[in-house]
Amino acid sequence: MIRRREFIAGLGAASAAWPLVARAQQPVLPVIGFLDGRLASPQAGFLVAFRQGLANAGYIEGKNVTIEYRWADNQLLKLPGLARDLVSKQVAVIVASGAAATGIAARNETSTIPIVLVGGADPVKYGFVDSLSQPGGNVTGVTFIMGELAGKRLSLLREMVPQVTRIAYLSGGSRTLTFEEESSNLLTAATATRRELIVIPSVRGSDLDRAFATVIDRMAGALIVGIQPIMAQYGKRILEFAAQQKIPAIYPSSLFVRNGGLMSYDAEPNGLYQLAGSQYVARILEGVKPADLPVQQPTKFNLMINLKTARALGIEVPLGLLAIADEVIE
Repeated sequence: MIRRREFIAGLGAASAAWPLVARAQQPVLPVIGFLDGRLASPQAGFLVAFRQGLANAGYIEGKNVTIEYRWADNQLLKLPGLARDLVSKQVAVIVASGAAATGIAARNETSTIPIVLVGGADPVKYGFVDSLSQPGGNVTGVTFIMGELAGKRLSLLREMVPQVTRIAYLSGGSRTLTFEEESSNLLTAATATRRELIVIPSVRGSDLDRAFATVIDRMAGALIVGIQPIMAQYGKRILEFAAQQKIPAIYPSSLFVRNGGLMSYDAEPNGLYQLAGSQYVARILEGVKPADLPVQQPTKFNLMINLKTARALGIEVPLGLLAIADEVIE
C-alpha cells in the first residue's frame, strides 16, 4: 500500500517531467539550406519569391520549416566551406542559388542530400544532371541557361544602335565558369552580324578602371555587360561609366535598367525562384526524389527599356523594339 505522502511526491515528480516530455515530442522542423555566392541584400526580391513558393505549397518559414542562409558575398572561394557547413547540419535539401560555382560546391560536398539549382548555368554541361528530363542523381532544379541569352542580347543591342559596328563585352574573365560559354555565344553572334567584339575581362573591382579605359581607347560604340556576379557587385560604377561616356549598353538583369541602364534582356527570375520553392523544395520535403523531378527552363524572357536613358544618350528607340518590350520605363 502506497503511503499518502509518497503518492503526492510521485505526482509532483511526474507533473514536473510532463513539460520535458512534451518538448521532446514536439516535431523537429525540416531545415532548408540556402547557398548563394552573391551579396544578400540585392537578392531580397528573389528570397521573397522563394518563400512565397514554399508558402503556396504549405511551408511557412519559422512555422513548419527552417531556412539556414549562407552567403559568400561574391567571394566564391568561400562556397566550399559554406556548403560543408550546411551538410554538417544535415539539412533536408540545399538550394544552390546563382552561379554554377554554387552548385559545384554543394555537389562536391554531398551525393545524398537533395540539391535544387536556381541559376544561369547549363546543368548538363556542368555535369549536375544526366539530362534535363531525367536528372538521374541528387541534383535538379530550374535554370536560366544565361549563356544562351548572350547572342540575343547582342542582337537586341544591334537593333537599338544599328550604326555601331564595334561592341565591347565587359566580362568576369576566364576564371569565371560562365565566361567561356557566354563569350563563345557572343563571338558567334558578332561574326554572323559582322560586328567586332572586344572582350574585356574584369576579375576584380580594381580591374574596372582599366576595363573602362579599354572601352574608350578602342572606341567601342556600345557595351554588353556580362552575367558574372562581379558585374552586379559593381553595377553602380558600370552604370555611372556608361552614363558619363554616353555609351549605350545592354545588361543581364532588369535591376540595372531600373537604376538607369538603357536596356536588359533576361528570364523572369522571381518566377523561377517561386517555382523552385513550390515545385522542387516543397515536393522534396514531402519525399519526392530529385531524380524524379525534371529540370525546368523559363518559357518567358523580359526585354526592358529605359526611355529616359535613351533620350539622355540621344537614341530614338526603334518602334520594333518598343513593340516587343515587356516593360518600358518612361
